[in-house]
Amino acid sequence: MNSKKLTNSAGSPYFEHEDSQSVGERGPILLQDFILQENLAHFVRERIPERVVHAKGSGAYGTFRVTHDISKYTKAKLFSNIGNSCKLFARFSTVAGEKGSADTERDPRGFALKFYTEDGNWDLVGNNTPVFFVKDAKKFPDFIHSQKRIPKTNLRDTTVMWDYWSLNPESLHQVLILMSERGTPYGYRHMHGFGSHTFSMINQNNERVWVKFHFKTQQGIKNFSAEDAKKMQGENPDFAQEDLVNAIEKGDFPRWKMYIQVMTEEQAKEFRWNPFDVTKVWFQDEFPLIEAGEMELNEIPNNYFAHVEQAAFAPSNLINGISFSPDKMLQGRLFSYADAARYRIGVNGNQLEVNRCPFGFNNFQRDGFMANSSHYKDAPNYFPNSFGDVKPEEKYKNFEYDLDSLHIANYNRNANDDDHYTQPGLLYRKAMNEEARKNLIQNIVSHMSGIKGERKDEIINRQLCHFFRANIELGMRIASQLNVKIDGEMMSHSKDQ
Repeated sequence: MNSKKLTNSAGSPYFEHEDSQSVGERGPILLQDFILQENLAHFVRERIPERVVHAKGSGAYGTFRVTHDISKYTKAKLFSNIGNSCKLFARFSTVAGEKGSADTERDPRGFALKFYTEDGNWDLVGNNTPVFFVKDAKKFPDFIHSQKRIPKTNLRDTTVMWDYWSLNPESLHQVLILMSERGTPYGYRHMHGFGSHTFSMINQNNERVWVKFHFKTQQGIKNFSAEDAKKMQGENPDFAQEDLVNAIEKGDFPRWKMYIQVMTEEQAKEFRWNPFDVTKVWFQDEFPLIEAGEMELNEIPNNYFAHVEQAAFAPSNLINGISFSPDKMLQGRLFSYADAARYRIGVNGNQLEVNRCPFGFNNFQRDGFMANSSHYKDAPNYFPNSFGDVKPEEKYKNFEYDLDSLHIANYNRNANDDDHYTQPGLLYRKAMNEEARKNLIQNIVSHMSGIKGERKDEIINRQLCHFFRANIELGMRIASQLNVKIDGEMMSHSKDQ
């Protein structure tokens, strides 16, 4: 095999790679050794800012194939015919931990997908849970601060976590899921994925429906127990990464089936809860799952940093026929995700291989760090112009609606926005069997036992009130194991679901 010449970054060949040029055999190093300068300068700049959340992650390429006809709901080209397919990139992650943390910690898991479609890249940025802790993006920075390292000790603090959750009862639904064994999935292959938010689909007749996306693992659900998850954190903090890589490299390609739930605009007006509240689910007996396609992961990137670390997802990356909703968390993420990517990898991050639309792109953005003119060359950087051939096509005009007649706020008129307890109560009573309930309570008690300080009793009692409101039995069992005496006020606020 012919060897390649060793060169510097400008392509100039050189020979002395391991020895620095010096004054004599033992003398000081010379500044003129430009190879030494280049290698060290590049080395100290090899780390980009890690993600504020979802820093620890794994990724793989794969394919998505349409298996069922949902074209009556969307005019997206991808879903226009059964059998259509596209390449995709998936990134799984933990949420709160840093890049070097264990990927088996108790935490939600990110489930981010990038579909490379002929109408542009479509990013579906979700989690392995159908709900989230808060429903308004204004709360998101404070929520994340409560889950990360606190200013004084630079340690994560159980007291702070439960203080925040107890002061935000809308978090209860997600907290119960987090504290169940679903909070410690067995790697990434054995968990479901969800778009979580409410999105919209628009069909060829310009008719809109609201949708939720579900991805059901075909490997079967599998979770660690709390004890086994802690053990694995010490034995192999990269278990989930290794599990995904090993499975794909031996040809055991993981698969998920994609389903949608559909709600009409009229149904949204009459729904018991705000249909755009990400702390709530749509019951599947009312809004059944409709199969749409299947994704398979079959390729590990040849360079982790270039692909997984530099991958950028944004829910604002939508395609014609799929759009947003009035979900307040989603609305905030439409800005913040793309903005975070501009900070981490630069304003031209979409030109990186993992983020670039393989079918090409045409715009009038040019300069900034890492600008690459190979695509647009000397084309005009302004519009309208008399020289280029890039023109807007009317068929891609956004779905129009009158904000005055939409009455977004009135969609909640039959819903109780402060009902943070019915769905968590149903999750405990109906969705969980006795073993799952026992594990949930054990995990909650173990975690809440770490609450300390002069506010300990206040925080515990406040959170217990939320558990009681969701389900009396749940509250009683947790209080009993925490050795908390139940008073009349706690009971008076409770309601059995």
